[in-house]
Amino acid sequence: MYDIIIVGAGTAGLSAAIYSLRAGKSVLVLEQQPSYGGQIVNASKVENYPGIPEISGFEFAKSLYEQAVGLGAEVIFQKVIRIEEQAPNKVVCTEKDSWECKSIILATGAKKRPLGVPGEETFAGKGVSYCATCDGMFFRGKEVAVAGGGNTALEDANFLANYCSKVTVIHRRDTFRGDKKSLMRLQAKQNVTFLLDSEVVELLGENMLSGIKVRNKKNGKVTEVPVSGLFIAVGQMPDSEVFSDQVETDQLGYIVANEDCKTNKEGIFVAGDCRTKTVRQLTTAASDGAIAGIAACEWCDGK
Repeated sequence: MYDIIIVGAGTAGLSAAIYSLRAGKSVLVLEQQPSYGGQIVNASKVENYPGIPEISGFEFAKSLYEQAVGLGAEVIFQKVIRIEEQAPNKVVCTEKDSWECKSIILATGAKKRPLGVPGEETFAGKGVSYCATCDGMFFRGKEVAVAGGGNTALEDANFLANYCSKVTVIHRRDTFRGDKKSLMRLQAKQNVTFLLDSEVVELLGENMLSGIKVRNKKNGKVTEVPVSGLFIAVGQMPDSEVFSDQVETDQLGYIVANEDCKTNKEGIFVAGDCRTKTVRQLTTAASDGAIAGIAACEWCDGK
């Protein structure tokens, strides 16, 4: 029996655990991946977290995890498959075990959105990647492409440009959503080219990726670009399907909640990238974790 069960051991989940534990609550954190940290662990550098000029994503996540565990959090790496009501409490179930609690915080985050072009699944792991820092070194000295126009795409391209002979950045618009500083740093690199107002429409190759077809959205011209790797960074989608019948979600699958992080189900709160919100950054994930943790504690105290 726990006061609070947190589903997800990313920035939001671990921040929620820290605030809950400091309030004297017993906390169990369940994480479906074999390690903690969420997507931030794949960031080679984090430069926009207040008070920390520069840190690797792994070191940031490691510090959060150690702080939560040091305060008494129990962390178990199992995938949650459902939530059950057992009045006056709730039960969180995985494929192996189940635990009873007073309150739940959903902090499952988001996952990479696929590009949705023919051949994407076929070439996944055979030239197609969703993580530059994970797989970039396999393409040392080779030509690669990055699809996307946000911060992740710009950071991926900057990282790859240090190791690859050529990096082609493909973006469906003529302006970028990402930070200007990252874009300027990328534009200064001699081995980076840009294909704007363009989109990847087909992947080429036999056993391994050998090229891509790119269509200009303004004139319709299709160009074949030889590459050994395609790094896809076209946004995220919430990792919340399992809870869609438990709490309200919007048409994209994000769990509906305002800045108070309260879902439509009493005693269930949500934090981080899986919540309906405008800004999804490391700082807002930590903020959500703090708010949801405090709200869950208040709920427990009121029971």
